[in-house]
Amino acid sequence: MLRIFRIAIPVSDISASRAYYERLLDMDADDTVPSRIYFHCGDVILAIIDWKVEPLGPFHPIPEHLYMSTDDVDATYERAKDLGVENLSALQTQPWGERSFYCSDPDGNLLCFVADDSLFLGRGAGWA
Repeated sequence: MLRIFRIAIPVSDISASRAYYERLLDMDADDTVPSRIYFHCGDVILAIIDWKVEPLGPFHPIPEHLYMSTDDVDATYERAKDLGVENLSALQTQPWGERSFYCSDPDGNLLCFVADDSLFLGRGAGWA
């Protein structure tokens, strides 16, 4: 069996990113590792990596959206608005049926939040 257990995204200011993600995700960070902040999202850990401490080359935000599902996309959207997140889209139903919104974090990492009850998992799409 293969499963994804951790996804890491780079950040330039670990303290600012911790505060941002704690508020946006509405959860406390696990700061067991000083240069990494972990957010336990079900079976997958979202790791925020301090690029000043663990550089693997020039800093670049992740190139594609990181999709996260939530049981309350409306509340997540309101928190995003309150935070003044960058590139905030409207909360809407997409052509493939997901109710979601897009945004980016302070470093330009691309995020998408999707309502749990509207997840499109790729199999049996009526429009495909």
